[in-house]
Amino acid sequence: MTQNTDPITALRAELARQNLDGFIVPRADAHQGEYVPPFAARLGWVSGFTGSAGVAVILRDRAAIFVDGRYTLQVRDQVNTDLITPRSITDEPPEQWIAQTLSPGQKLGFDPWLHTLEGTERLEKACEKAGATLIPCPQNPVDTVWRDQPAAPSAPIVPHPIRYAGEAASSKRDRIGKKIKELGADATVLTLPDSIAWLLNIRGGDVSHSPLPLCFAILHADATVELFAAPAKIDAELQSHLGGEVGIAAPDAFDTA
Repeated sequence: MTQNTDPITALRAELARQNLDGFIVPRADAHQGEYVPPFAARLGWVSGFTGSAGVAVILRDRAAIFVDGRYTLQVRDQVNTDLITPRSITDEPPEQWIAQTLSPGQKLGFDPWLHTLEGTERLEKACEKAGATLIPCPQNPVDTVWRDQPAAPSAPIVPHPIRYAGEAASSKRDRIGKKIKELGADATVLTLPDSIAWLLNIRGGDVSHSPLPLCFAILHADATVELFAAPAKIDAELQSHLGGEVGIAAPDAFDTA
């Protein structure tokens, strides 16, 4: 691969190396939030499309990008339609296209961090209809070939004063912990940065024009919390603010917690 290789060609070469027949590229990050930081803008890098919603399916011999009616004109202006075909996500959802396009025995890769459980189940059913298999990729192949991919943001996480929050984080944890017990559960997993920022009375700067810290958390029924955030974002002031009932771990510990 040369520096001037277009992203789709580069991605296809990587898929061949991994023995995959295709890969799904959603406009999403691991937090499933509305705002995607530059390092996670994989759909934009692969296709050129910069809208706020969409998904591409890149196969060895063809590719399609699915957008809603807001982006019918924009997608045709931004993508190379010789390489990737724009389609309506409402008239022809990607799962329908996958079921009709894949061949028996083919393997379609996806990054599990970028899809919800319900979305993954729909993709599995679509692949089953085609006689194909949905394959989780431990390393996103887009990241492998994206040479100048921006670094993940590492803005410091800071306390949000009680005079602005209106309620102490300990009170919020207690209230939700009781609700978790009432539901007969042991814990709840939080992936949305805005939910975590509210719960712990913290703020960050990882997303442009929004005071959000990119992190994960697990809130237990006893009101304790495990916060998974990059160590570079944490300082002594924040640790003091969080208190002893909030443990801190690196993000890569989240999937085994």
